[in-house]
Amino acid sequence: ACARLDAESYEDQKTDEFIHQNFLPVKAHIKEHPAWFHRFDAVWTPTVLLLDSDGRERVRLEGYLPNNDFIGALMSGLGRIAFVHKKYADAERWCGEVVARFAKSHSAPGAMYWRAVSHYKATNDHTVLGKVAEELRNAYPSSVWASKAIPWLH
Repeated sequence: ACARLDAESYEDQKTDEFIHQNFLPVKAHIKEHPAWFHRFDAVWTPTVLLLDSDGRERVRLEGYLPNNDFIGALMSGLGRIAFVHKKYADAERWCGEVVARFAKSHSAPGAMYWRAVSHYKATNDHTVLGKVAEELRNAYPSSVWASKAIPWLH
């Protein structure tokens, strides 16, 4: 499920289609559903919550993102949900799609990191970790993900 706790709509057709193809969207306006805001500890709008099939919050996006960053974040979120449920091939695929389609988005470095971790978890091939550490250092040197991958450098 994708719960968006604000009054905004998705005016961009590509974004709206992606959401409706991959999530069960629920929209709540703070004035109409104040209990939801308290239940989910929403402190700012828009707040987007990605819940897994068990209703557990797995990703929280707070504040506005431009459409490409937003779709990249949602795809990364789908990767996160797949990873948590040990569906590593699905996680790798979602993260890879972020890297391929949204390389300039804020989600790309994290997706690159988690794509490699998902591959490692699925195959036990640790060499992918060193490779992604180099890729992150070259492509996104100032990202937190490049720093997180430092232990994997040879």
